[in-house]
Amino acid sequence: MTGAQGDKPRPDPLNDDLGWMLGVVFRAYIRAAEHAVGELPGGPRGYHVLTAADREPPRNQGAIAEELGIDRTVLTYLIDDLEQAGLVLRRPDPADRRSRLVTLTDAGRDAARHRREALRRVESRLLEALTPDEGATLRALLQRVACAAQALDPLTDLCAAVEAATEPPPTGRAGRRRAART
Repeated sequence: MTGAQGDKPRPDPLNDDLGWMLGVVFRAYIRAAEHAVGELPGGPRGYHVLTAADREPPRNQGAIAEELGIDRTVLTYLIDDLEQAGLVLRRPDPADRRSRLVTLTDAGRDAARHRREALRRVESRLLEALTPDEGATLRALLQRVACAAQALDPLTDLCAAVEAATEPPPTGRAGRRRAART
Protein backbone atom coordinates (compact mmCIF):
# COMPACT_ATOMS: atom_id res chain seq x y z
CA MET A 1 0.00 0.00 0.00
CA THR A 2 1.24 3.50 -0.69
CA GLY A 3 0.43 6.74 1.07
CA ALA A 4 -1.65 9.59 -0.36
CA GLN A 5 1.44 10.93 -2.05
CA GLY A 6 2.38 7.53 -3.41
CA ASP A 7 5.86 7.94 -1.99
CA LYS A 8 5.87 5.80 1.19
CA PRO A 9 4.36 2.41 1.77
CA ARG A 10 1.74 2.40 4.52
CA PRO A 11 1.65 -0.51 6.90
CA ASP A 12 -1.28 -2.81 6.33
CA PRO A 13 -3.51 -2.26 9.38
CA LEU A 14 -4.58 -5.90 9.43
CA ASN A 15 -1.12 -7.45 9.10
CA ASP A 16 0.19 -5.05 11.77
CA ASP A 17 -2.55 -5.92 14.30
CA LEU A 18 -1.38 -8.04 17.25
CA GLY A 19 -4.82 -9.57 17.73
CA TRP A 20 -4.97 -10.67 14.12
CA MET A 21 -1.47 -12.19 14.31
CA LEU A 22 -2.20 -14.00 17.56
CA GLY A 23 -5.53 -15.20 16.18
CA VAL A 24 -3.95 -16.67 13.02
CA VAL A 25 -1.26 -18.48 15.03
CA PHE A 26 -3.77 -19.63 17.66
CA ARG A 27 -6.22 -21.02 15.11
CA ALA A 28 -3.44 -22.87 13.27
CA TYR A 29 -2.17 -24.31 16.54
CA ILE A 30 -5.65 -25.39 17.69
CA ARG A 31 -6.42 -27.13 14.39
CA ALA A 32 -3.14 -29.06 14.46
CA ALA A 33 -3.27 -29.77 18.21
CA GLU A 34 -6.79 -31.17 17.88
CA HIS A 35 -5.38 -33.87 15.59
CA ALA A 36 -2.59 -34.63 18.08
CA VAL A 37 -4.76 -34.93 21.22
CA GLY A 38 -8.34 -35.07 19.93
CA GLU A 39 -8.91 -38.73 20.75
CA LEU A 40 -8.28 -38.15 24.47
CA PRO A 41 -11.36 -37.62 26.62
CA GLY A 42 -11.78 -33.86 26.61
CA GLY A 43 -9.35 -33.36 23.70
CA PRO A 44 -6.88 -30.53 24.39
CA ARG A 45 -8.40 -29.84 27.81
CA GLY A 46 -8.01 -33.51 28.71
CA TYR A 47 -4.35 -33.29 27.68
CA HIS A 48 -3.88 -30.24 29.91
CA VAL A 49 -5.39 -32.13 32.85
CA LEU A 50 -3.02 -35.06 32.21
CA THR A 51 -0.10 -32.65 32.10
CA ALA A 52 -1.20 -30.96 35.32
CA ALA A 53 -1.62 -34.34 37.03
CA ASP A 54 1.86 -35.38 35.89
CA ARG A 55 3.59 -33.09 38.37
CA GLU A 56 4.92 -33.46 41.87
CA PRO A 57 3.58 -33.12 44.41
CA PRO A 58 0.14 -34.37 43.35
CA ARG A 59 -2.54 -31.70 43.57
CA ASN A 60 -6.24 -31.72 44.22
CA GLN A 61 -8.94 -30.88 41.70
CA GLY A 62 -9.30 -27.32 42.99
CA ALA A 63 -5.61 -26.56 42.44
CA ILE A 64 -5.73 -28.07 38.95
CA ALA A 65 -8.89 -26.10 38.10
CA GLU A 66 -7.21 -22.88 39.21
CA GLU A 67 -3.99 -23.63 37.36
CA LEU A 68 -5.77 -24.43 34.10
CA GLY A 69 -8.48 -21.81 34.39
CA ILE A 70 -11.22 -24.45 34.12
CA ASP A 71 -14.47 -24.23 36.05
CA ARG A 72 -14.43 -26.79 38.88
CA THR A 73 -17.68 -28.40 37.77
CA VAL A 74 -16.41 -28.79 34.20
CA LEU A 75 -13.14 -30.20 35.53
CA THR A 76 -15.02 -32.76 37.62
CA TYR A 77 -16.74 -34.14 34.52
CA LEU A 78 -13.47 -34.08 32.60
CA ILE A 79 -11.66 -36.00 35.34
CA ASP A 80 -14.59 -38.47 35.45
CA ASP A 81 -14.05 -39.16 31.74
CA LEU A 82 -10.27 -39.47 32.15
CA GLU A 83 -10.76 -41.79 35.11
CA GLN A 84 -13.21 -43.99 33.16
CA ALA A 85 -10.60 -44.22 30.38
CA GLY A 86 -8.07 -45.47 32.94
CA LEU A 87 -5.79 -42.43 32.61
CA VAL A 88 -6.12 -40.84 36.07
CA LEU A 89 -6.98 -41.85 39.61
CA ARG A 90 -8.46 -39.86 42.45
CA ARG A 91 -7.13 -40.70 45.87
CA PRO A 92 -7.71 -39.16 49.29
CA ASP A 93 -5.31 -36.38 50.23
CA PRO A 94 -3.46 -37.55 53.38
CA ALA A 95 -3.41 -33.92 54.61
CA ASP A 96 -7.17 -33.43 54.07
CA ARG A 97 -9.35 -36.50 53.62
CA ARG A 98 -12.17 -34.36 52.17
CA SER A 99 -9.92 -33.51 49.23
CA ARG A 100 -8.98 -35.82 46.36
CA LEU A 101 -5.57 -35.80 44.70
CA VAL A 102 -5.48 -36.45 40.97
CA THR A 103 -2.66 -38.72 39.80
CA LEU A 104 -1.82 -40.41 36.55
CA THR A 105 -2.00 -44.12 35.97
CA ASP A 106 0.77 -45.76 33.97
CA ALA A 107 -1.54 -45.59 30.92
CA GLY A 108 -2.14 -41.89 31.63
CA ARG A 109 1.59 -41.23 31.88
CA ASP A 110 2.15 -42.99 28.54
CA ALA A 111 -0.74 -41.09 26.93
CA ALA A 112 0.61 -37.76 28.20
CA ARG A 113 4.13 -38.56 26.94
CA HIS A 114 2.90 -39.60 23.48
CA ARG A 115 0.67 -36.50 23.17
CA ARG A 116 3.51 -34.25 24.37
CA GLU A 117 5.73 -35.65 21.60
CA ALA A 118 2.96 -35.14 19.03
CA LEU A 119 2.44 -31.55 20.22
CA ARG A 120 6.17 -30.86 19.96
CA ARG A 121 5.97 -31.88 16.31
CA VAL A 122 2.96 -29.56 15.87
CA GLU A 123 4.88 -26.71 17.48
CA SER A 124 7.99 -27.37 15.37
CA ARG A 125 5.90 -27.29 12.22
CA LEU A 126 4.15 -24.10 13.31
CA LEU A 127 7.46 -22.40 14.12
CA GLU A 128 9.40 -23.68 11.11
CA ALA A 129 9.63 -20.13 9.70
CA LEU A 130 11.91 -19.31 12.65
CA THR A 131 15.41 -20.46 13.49
CA PRO A 132 15.71 -22.58 16.65
CA ASP A 133 17.06 -19.55 18.55
CA GLU A 134 14.19 -17.38 17.30
CA GLY A 135 11.70 -20.07 18.34
CA ALA A 136 13.21 -20.21 21.84
CA THR A 137 13.12 -16.41 22.05
CA LEU A 138 9.48 -16.34 20.93
CA ARG A 139 8.56 -18.92 23.57
CA ALA A 140 10.36 -16.95 26.30
CA LEU A 141 8.73 -13.69 25.24
CA LEU A 142 5.26 -15.24 25.01
CA GLN A 143 5.68 -16.79 28.46
CA ARG A 144 6.62 -13.41 29.90
CA VAL A 145 3.70 -11.65 28.18
CA ALA A 146 1.25 -14.40 29.17
CA CYS A 147 2.30 -14.26 32.83
CA ALA A 148 2.12 -10.46 32.85
CA ALA A 149 -1.33 -10.56 31.25
CA GLN A 150 -2.49 -13.20 33.73
CA ALA A 151 -1.22 -11.08 36.63
CA LEU A 152 -3.60 -8.30 35.51
CA ASP A 153 -6.51 -10.61 36.41
CA PRO A 154 -7.43 -9.59 39.96
CA LEU A 155 -9.16 -12.90 40.67
CA THR A 156 -6.43 -15.40 39.85
CA ASP A 157 -2.82 -15.37 38.85
CA LEU A 158 -2.28 -18.71 37.15
CA CYS A 159 1.44 -18.12 36.69
CA ALA A 160 1.83 -17.72 40.47
CA ALA A 161 -0.28 -20.87 40.94
CA VAL A 162 2.03 -22.76 38.57
CA GLU A 163 5.12 -21.45 40.36
CA ALA A 164 3.63 -22.38 43.74
CA ALA A 165 2.75 -25.84 42.46
CA THR A 166 6.33 -26.44 41.38
CA GLU A 167 7.80 -25.59 44.81
CA PRO A 168 9.13 -28.56 46.75
CA PRO A 169 6.49 -30.25 48.93
CA PRO A 170 6.50 -29.42 52.65
CA THR A 171 8.12 -32.03 54.82
CA GLY A 172 6.59 -33.67 57.84
CA ARG A 173 3.00 -33.77 58.97
CA ALA A 174 2.95 -30.19 60.36
CA GLY A 175 4.41 -28.83 57.11
CA ARG A 176 1.74 -30.56 55.03
CA ARG A 177 -1.02 -29.19 57.29
CA ARG A 178 0.45 -25.69 57.06
CA ALA A 179 0.69 -25.94 53.24
CA ALA A 180 -2.89 -27.18 53.03
CA ARG A 181 -4.12 -24.07 54.86
CA THR A 182 -2.33 -21.65 52.51
